Formats: sequence, structure tokens, C-alpha cells
Amino acid sequence: MTRRKPVQRVQLPDGRWELGWWQDGLPTFPFGLAPSGLATRRQLRAAGLCPGGQGIVAQIVWRRGKAWAGLYEVAKARPKRIPSLAQRKALVTAMAARRCCVRCGRDAGHCLPRTTRTCWNCEQTAIAAAVA
Repeated sequence: MTRRKPVQRVQLPDGRWELGWWQDGLPTFPFGLAPSGLATRRQLRAAGLCPGGQGIVAQIVWRRGKAWAGLYEVAKARPKRIPSLAQRKALVTAMAARRCCVRCGRDAGHCLPRTTRTCWNCEQTAIAAAVA
């Protein structure tokens, strides 16, 4: 069981003072009490943004300090990159290749194991042939 650090006023990179504590060299806040202007990577993603190369400026912790998430400044976040049509087509082709069995050539409907690249039916046939 970790002891909670004493709550004090910590200064954020933009100069504001908020209630929190210092942990691992970062201003730390309990879950759900992050200051405005800071967001986690998932929150940025939901808003159509990405950290854009900036580092973590603070963190939130929960589960008695066993889980944490980094906080980024929303003002410094950049818009997410949108793939071009050619990039999307290349991804569709690559994913189709991962689903195609190398023995029978059928689409398995899911990504096949990288070790064998065979579907379940071909794998069972190969096992039965090896045993017999």
C-alpha cells in the first residue's frame, strides 16, 4: 500500500498553481481532478488532436498509485494526421494479405498467425497428415 503524498500547491508549465503533489518529478493529480487545459492522450485523440511531439507535463494517478496517465497541454496539441487515399488503399491491401491463407488462398476473415500463415482447416489437415 502506497502512502499518498501530502497535497500542496504545484505550479504547472503555464504558470498556474493547482492543488496536487510532486511524484517522479511531475505535478500529480488524483483521477478525475486534472486541471483544465491538460488532457490525456485518449482525450486528445477523441478531440481529433495528437500530442505533437510535446512531452508529458503532468500526470494523474489512480488505483492507489498503481495506474497512471500522462497529461499533455491542449494548447500545444496538433491536429491528427489524416492518411491519403493511397495510404488507406495500401493498408487495406496489407490487411487482406494478413488474412489470406498461403496454402488454400482463402480469406480466413481474421488475421492469421505470422508463424504459419495458414487457416485452421489447412493447419488441421497438415497435423493429420504428419500423424498418419
